[in-house]
This record gives sequence, structure tokens and C-alpha cells, in this order.
Amino acid sequence: MAIRLRWPVENTLAAVSPGALPQEELQAESANEQLLLAARESTDELLARLNTSAEGLSALQSELRLAKVGPNQIAHEKPVSWAVQLFKTFRNPLVILLASLAALSLLTGDIKAAMIITTMILFSVLLRFSQEYRSLRAAESLRLMVHTTATVKRHDARKDITLGLAADLGLHLAVDVAGQLEVPIDRLVPGDVVILAAGDMIPADVRVLRSKDLFVSQAALTGESLPVEKHSVLSPRQMEIREPLELENLCFLGTNVISGSATAVVVETGERTCLGTLAKTVTGVRSRTSFDRGISEVSMLLLRFMAVMAPAVFLINGISKGNWGEAFFFALSVAVGLTPEMLPMIVTANLSRGAIAMAKQKVIVKNIDSIQNLGAMNILCTDKTGTLTQDRIVLEKHLDYRGRECEEALELAYLNSFHQTGLKSLLDVAVLEHIELHKALKVEKNFAKIDEIPFDFQRRRMSVVVEEENHHHELISKGAVEEILAVCSNLKDGPVIQPLEKDIHEQVLKLSEDLNNDGLRVIAVAYKEVPLQQGPYALTDECDLTFVGLIAFLDPPKDSAAQAIRDLNHDGVAVKVLTGDNPVIARKTCKDVGLAVEEVLLGQEIEAMDDARLGERVESTTIFAKLSPLQKSRIIKLLRNRGHVVGFMGDGINDAAALREADIGISVDTAVDIAKESADIVLLEKSLLVLNAGVMEGRRTFGNIAKYIKMGTSSAFGNMFSMLGASIVLPFLPMLPVQILLNNLLYDFSQTGIPFDHVDPDYLKDPRKWRLNDIRSFMVFIGPVSSLFDYATFALMWFVFSANTVESQALFQTGWFVESLMTQTLIVYIIRTAHIPFLQSNPAPLMALVTIVVMACGIAIPYTTIGSALGMVHLPLVYYAWLAAILLCYCLLTQLVKTWYVRRFGYS
Repeated sequence: MAIRLRWPVENTLAAVSPGALPQEELQAESANEQLLLAARESTDELLARLNTSAEGLSALQSELRLAKVGPNQIAHEKPVSWAVQLFKTFRNPLVILLASLAALSLLTGDIKAAMIITTMILFSVLLRFSQEYRSLRAAESLRLMVHTTATVKRHDARKDITLGLAADLGLHLAVDVAGQLEVPIDRLVPGDVVILAAGDMIPADVRVLRSKDLFVSQAALTGESLPVEKHSVLSPRQMEIREPLELENLCFLGTNVISGSATAVVVETGERTCLGTLAKTVTGVRSRTSFDRGISEVSMLLLRFMAVMAPAVFLINGISKGNWGEAFFFALSVAVGLTPEMLPMIVTANLSRGAIAMAKQKVIVKNIDSIQNLGAMNILCTDKTGTLTQDRIVLEKHLDYRGRECEEALELAYLNSFHQTGLKSLLDVAVLEHIELHKALKVEKNFAKIDEIPFDFQRRRMSVVVEEENHHHELISKGAVEEILAVCSNLKDGPVIQPLEKDIHEQVLKLSEDLNNDGLRVIAVAYKEVPLQQGPYALTDECDLTFVGLIAFLDPPKDSAAQAIRDLNHDGVAVKVLTGDNPVIARKTCKDVGLAVEEVLLGQEIEAMDDARLGERVESTTIFAKLSPLQKSRIIKLLRNRGHVVGFMGDGINDAAALREADIGISVDTAVDIAKESADIVLLEKSLLVLNAGVMEGRRTFGNIAKYIKMGTSSAFGNMFSMLGASIVLPFLPMLPVQILLNNLLYDFSQTGIPFDHVDPDYLKDPRKWRLNDIRSFMVFIGPVSSLFDYATFALMWFVFSANTVESQALFQTGWFVESLMTQTLIVYIIRTAHIPFLQSNPAPLMALVTIVVMACGIAIPYTTIGSALGMVHLPLVYYAWLAAILLCYCLLTQLVKTWYVRRFGYS
């Protein structure tokens, strides 16, 4: 289209009043209200309100509105650069804490400490960054969806067009081509009239003006497995519906035309469309997950320890010993020792190893934090189609009016579906899968197509006419049960044809209702024989038919679904179904897969509830049906607010908001792009069995992370008492700052085998989530045990080995260095399991090897030049006999305390 302007456009847009776009459009009304209003208005009322016509807008009107409402684009995030992503990885609470300590060490001249801490930070951060940077941005894929064109109508504008104020300003526009043209859909505006055909994507939220056999797939928005019929007029029942997605004269951006054609007017564009509303929920910062909160809580606990311990140690040593510089470096080393600097690396190594293990289970991890959340999940919300079902329509039954199997009904349905023109519906495809009938009936040889009476929404049936072996014509009709019965006067009962009496009529309707209640979609089949000479055929020929039977269709359950649900329930994960499909089909599917249904809630009921009331209902409800996308997200949020760790599995545009809201978003590789990019985990097989394997791996990962946190916090708590007591009693430092750092480094290295450790089978039975109170109580009971044996070592060195003067402090410090390292390293075997170590639960070989190496190094270092450089001396051989006794008593007492604790509080 060539547009010739005789006055500057920018002057026009600055001068034109808001009257170029109707005032109603400028009011701050919700998108839903606008869509409901558009659906209920008559065509003339709607076109008048939108200030348009059945022939569409002119080019000038379109440009003015585009300047006012903006392009037809949806909110999206731009992918961040690698530098920004790396910065976000550094923004971990523990990383910030450790970086601060490293900086302080460097400023005060403790270069060795700064190097050790910095090495740990870099290793952890770079490993994490490499895992996460490859994730694509969700809203970017959503934006790419709309890079296409739409067919719009432009009314005849060959003559000069004068439009409102533009005429007064002397603006004239000439258009070279009238009628229809293709435009990028980001230039569509409210009031544009668009032409829709099979295969088109709906370019905006539109109201249908005229339609012919229009079927639209809304699966991506609503989850409905079957295409939805769309037409221009609402029935009285539809007038009462408050959910736009359920209205038959509205079509929505992001859905697509399966068959038929239509003319529609654009009502909403861009961010005010249903899809645009979803995009807003997908962009921006994600909700904090239970894993995020757990790590933050542990970090704050350690910070509180440091805030109390480091100043106390500094003041006590400074006052009692008079050397404030030495006291400062000692307090700094204690602060580093209280912080498990390996936590970021241990967490990342565990999660990375979990990601590799899950990849072998055909589970791709995009956000490694989500692995732990998968193990903590105790509620899985999932859609129905393709997860519990096979995501395909199959012909389940073909029955006569008595409910007996009827081959003739299937044969007639096959002939009807085979000979109809145009795109085949999913129901037709299911019928035509019975290819054995093609050969048995000798379709090409015995049945020649004569005519066809197309489907329409008033009749809700379609007919084909075939000539059977040059003998007679046969009109075969299939469609809605009520509509087929309305044109039948006879009934075929086996070989007998008899009148269709009222009681038989009711019997057929009852049979159809029973099949519907079983989750089946039912259509009826009828026919009549017509003499050869008749033709052409019209709607009036659909009369005096003979009813043959019913054919019923189903999206069948997956063979693996029942077993998967049993496994999930056995492992403490409750399954809830969130679907846009109808509740009857959802209930039937749940019954088939063994999912007990306690309650069913519909979208309309949810809309009328406040959060408090709905929060109570979500606990006991199994099926949520006829849901809008934001209702799914709301349900997820309420479940999380009630203390649950919630996973959501979905694959459609309508699932994107819920995927972002959940603790763990799960999608599949066949999902739409936005669903995959909103998810934390992508399954290569849409199977709950695959997911259950991922749950087990998540629990293993959580278990190993929990081991390190329990050891780190209990060790820190015990060291607090040991350091405070030693600082008060001893005339010298119990351990030199550099010795504390070396001790801490060796201990941390001993923990690197934890990601490869075994997890007890009974630990995997239940979901595991972060509970700071459990960590705190474990620390309070286990931590002081190590302090008792630290004090025993102090007494040993002071009284037995006479290391009780400043001159002999090196012997004291060396003795405590070795004992402290041994107890911290051995305790991993006690804490790693709720059972008796080695007798009831064995560690992984790699973990055992690492701890043995670290203990050997701890014993050997005092006899090396490194030990001498760090102020250590040789220990007498008798010391090791005492050390063995201390370690044995320590392990026995810790095991006793742990056993009592597990019986009293459990092991989490």
C-alpha cells in the first residue's frame, strides 16, 4: 500500500484530539470487562463503540490509533549479558559474606586467608555460572511468537478521505489499493477487521463477526484437548458466562484456526490481551523458592554467630592478653572458621552432580537450585492432557441404542469421515484410524461420493451422500446426539428397522448422558436410502433418517500414569489436577489413573472466592477445572502460602504464569517455547514416571546438602564454646590464626566427598524441605558435645603434657590442631545418617577416601616444614594413644546423643 501524505504526520498526531479513538477505549477498564462487553454487544453496537465498520479502518485511522495505543506487542524481558548474569551469581548472601571477610583479611595484611577464601568463592561462583548462563529468557520466546502478519480489511479509499479533525487541518490521504492486505500483527489496533482462515494464528483478542465452520484450538491457553467451535452469536446460556475464554464468539491471541474461516474485529491488542496479561506475570523477578529462603536463613544464622562470637573473642583476648593486634587477627580467623566457606561450593557441586544424574533420567535441569526444590516438593499440580492422558483422541466405543457394540455405526461413521471435504477434525482422524474398514468396505469400489451437506452450528451435524454399487444413494449423517435424533423417524435394531418411539428417544439420550459422565464425547450416526435419480441435495433432505447408533471418543489415560501416581503418593507427593477442560472428563481421567477425587472446583467458583476461603478449599480439592491461566497461578500461590512446596507441570501458554509461581516449574520438550523457558526443569518424556525419578534425585541432593549444613552449624556452635572458654582461661591463643585457617581449609576439603555420598533409603521416602528450627535444634544438641572433648584436650595438653606456659604454647596449639581436625572430620560419619555408621549405613568410597587423606595430612603436617613454618611442633607418640581414646569416646557419645535426638525429634 502506497500512502501519500500532504501534511506532516507528526503535526497530525500532535494535533488530533483523543476523539480519533473512542473515549470508552481510553477508560481504565480491565481487559476481561472489555472482552465481555464486546461479546454481548450486537455487531452494530460493537462496531459503533470501536468507531469502525464492517469494511475495517482506513489507513489514517489505523495510524492514529497505533500512535495512541501502541504496537500490538506483549511484555518481554531482554536476555541479560554474561556479565550481568555473572554479577547475579555473585549476589549470593554467603558469597557476599565471604567476599567481605576476604577483603578485610587483605586490608589487614592476612594475605593467606584472603587467598584461601577467594579461591573458594571463585570456584563456587564460576561453576554455578556455567550451569545457569545457558538458560534462555522466557519472555523473549513469547515475543518471537508474534513475528507474523495478519489479513486486514481497509475500506475503499481511492478518493480523498477526510476524517474528522484531519479535514479541518487540511490533511489528505490517498490509498492505491482497496480491500484486503497483509500487515505485521504488531501494527494491529482495536477496530481493525481481520480475515481468518485455517492455519492462521489469531493475531489479537477478537470478536467474531461472521464465521463458517470455524474451529479454533485453544489448548495452549485453556488446556482443552479438542478444538472449540466459534461463531458470531451467543446463546442465552452463554450470555451468563463471566469467563471470556469460554465464550464462543471470542478468539484470543496465541490460539490458532484449525478449520473454517471467519471475519472478526480486533477488541484488544498488546498487553491488554489475555496472552499479554500472562506475559506480564512471566516477566520480572520470580517468586523466592523454599531453597532460596533456606539458604538465606542458614546464612543469617551464621551471621548472627559471627556478630556475637568475633567481637567477644576480640575483646576477651585483647583485654586478657594485652596484644590487640594479635587479638584482631585471631578474631578474624575465628570469624572465617565460623563461616562454612565451602557451603556455596558444596551446594553447587551437589546440585551440579544432581543435574548430571537427572540428565541420565531424561530430565534436563535449567535452574540447578530447582533440584532441591524437586526433592522437597510435597504437592504436584499438573495439567491433564498429555500428562495423565495420551494427548490424542481415540474412538472408544460404537454402540446401538441398547448400549451393545454396533459395527454398522462405526462403518457409517467411517464412510462419512472419509468422504467429507476440508480439514479433518480430531474426531474424524480417530474414526479414520480404523483402516481395516477401508479394505473391508472396499470404499473406493463400492461407495462413490455424490454430494455433501456441510456442518453448521445451527444444525450441529454434517452429511455426505454416497452411491452404493450403483444401486442407491445413501445419505449418512453424524453430529450432536440431540440434533441427529431430531431428524430421525426410525431406529435400526440389528436387521430390524422400527419407528423411533419416545421411550427409545429418551433411552438414547440417557445412554449418551451416561457416556458423557464417563468422560466420553459422543456423537450420533444415522442414514437413509435415497433413489439414484435424486439430486442435488440440500438441508431439507436431512429428514426421516434411521438412527443407527452412537460413537464415543476419549483422550485415553497413559499406561504409566496410574503407576506413577501410586509411586508419587507412596513417596509423599500429593497430585492435584489443574485443567482448562471440563470437570466430567477430568474426573473420569482421574478415576482411570487411580487418583482419588475429594473435591472439584470450577473456575467460576474460584473467581467468587476470596483468598482466605479459597486457601481452605485448595487443601482438600483434587480437581480444578475450567481454569483461566491466572487462576492456576493463584492456586499455586495459595498452596505455597500454606507451607507447601509446590511443583507445577504444564506445557501451554496458559501454564507460563503458574510455572513461574511454583517452587518448581516443570515442562516438556514438546511444550510451547514460553512454557519451556518459564520452567526450571524440562522433561524429555512427558511422563510422571520420569518425574518421580527426578524427585528421588532431588531428595538425594537435599540430603547431602543437609549433611554439610548440619556439620557446619554444629561445628561452628561447638567451636564458639571452645574458643570462648580458651580465650578466657588460657594465657595464650589456643591456636594461631594461620593454624585456624589451615584447619578450616583441610576440614572443608574433607567435605568435598559429600556430593558423592549415599543417602539412606528411608530418608528418601518423604519430601524434605528447609526447616531452620530443625537445623538449630540439631546444632544445639550435637555442637556442645565437641566442646566437651575440646576441653578434655585442653586439660590433656595443660596437665599431662605441661603445655601451660607461653613458652610451651606451640605444643598446646599443635595438639588442639590435630584433635580438632580429627573430631570435625570423623563426625561426618555420625551425622551423615540417622543409623549406626558402618553397621547400618556405609559411606560412599570416595567420601571415605577423602576423609582418610585429610586425617593423614592433619597428623603428618606437624612433622613437615609447612608445620614448622606455621608454628607447630612434633607431638610425643603417647599423645596419639590419648587422642585415640578421646576420638573413640567422642564418637560413642555423639552417636548416643544423635540416637536420642532422632527418636525425639526425627532426622530431617
